[in-house]
Amino acid sequence: MKQLESDKITALYCRLSRDDELAGESNSIKNQKLILSKYAEDNKFQNIRFFVDDGYSGTTFTRPAFMEMMELAENGNISTIIVKDHSRLGRNRLVVGQLLEEDFVKLNIRYIAIMDNIDSSKGLNDFLPIQDWFNEMHAKNTSQKVRAVLKSKGESGISLANNIPYGYKKDENDKTKWIVDETSAEVVKEIFNLFIQGYGTCEIARILKEREIMTPAEYFVSIGRTFPTKIQTFKHQWNATTVASILDRQEYIGDTVNFKYTVRSYKDKTKVNLPKEEWKIFKNTHEPIIDEYTWNIAQQLRNNRKKPTRSGKKSIFSGLLFCYDCGKKLYFQSPVTDINAKDHYRCSSYKKNISLCTSHWITDEVLQVLVLENIQKVVSYMKNFEDFFIKEQLQNLLKMN
Repeated sequence: MKQLESDKITALYCRLSRDDELAGESNSIKNQKLILSKYAEDNKFQNIRFFVDDGYSGTTFTRPAFMEMMELAENGNISTIIVKDHSRLGRNRLVVGQLLEEDFVKLNIRYIAIMDNIDSSKGLNDFLPIQDWFNEMHAKNTSQKVRAVLKSKGESGISLANNIPYGYKKDENDKTKWIVDETSAEVVKEIFNLFIQGYGTCEIARILKEREIMTPAEYFVSIGRTFPTKIQTFKHQWNATTVASILDRQEYIGDTVNFKYTVRSYKDKTKVNLPKEEWKIFKNTHEPIIDEYTWNIAQQLRNNRKKPTRSGKKSIFSGLLFCYDCGKKLYFQSPVTDINAKDHYRCSSYKKNISLCTSHWITDEVLQVLVLENIQKVVSYMKNFEDFFIKEQLQNLLKMN
């Protein structure tokens, strides 16, 4: 049955971005609600319902409340959309133009922007596209100013991280400073310890789950802190990605790392990772949770992590062997079809392109014998010439420093 017009929703839409907050109280959600409520009451609008996007830029239209409102509109449940001013609807002239000239017309929706005296039932002003352009330019100029402020802030050594890493909390006396959160820091230490002992990220996640340790999202919620990731349906659902992200964060050794990513444009807020050469790293800006020696070992293990072959086998030398001729890594291969073939290492360059190197390889069995023989020689040398060996190593350390 077709829905009666009197039963349809009058949508009162509010939007506030972080940039709007800087402009003062006039654009606050509270102020928008007061203006919209009074207008709806004075003009006898029925069945009103608020849709609020707090903290969302007008250049993007993937806002939760806006998408919910448009879904209801598509289903024929909304008759009127009212905003405080036209820029609340959005600051992208192309999308806003399509909404007003096509989508709202097709869906038979009346659009009202109170402060700009816009009412689609009376026809749209020919100068409205110009107003949309000015709204978009405002977003662009604001974005440029914000980027300039963030650049200056980031280059001064102040962290640009929106979310403080798990293991830290803000200093109540100085919000730009981080201090160690003892409870979560102990979990971070345990993750590094387990990884150094040889446990993989999946195994560490399983251990934390079995110990019923709260995930970062669960822990932040428990102490009243916001977190961008949704809490899992089941408790303590640690995963390898979360563990890996903790192992990769240089902030745990007391460093501030800025400019790790950027966004595509003021319209597209998709994050784009920047190469490490463009990062700005400031040493010893806060108390470390992990010492630098442990961190370096963990990073070396991360870089040389062993991936199983199709047969499920792993090699203790994976990531550590390099071709003598071209300098590229040797890949570990464990044949699954030829039962007589032995596990071996093969030049990665030759495997990808036979013109880059020559066909040469070494079996895992032979390599283990050679390595064991060399270890035995070194140990024998240490036993027979202990004093000379210690002196030699000290001299090498002095040369490195």
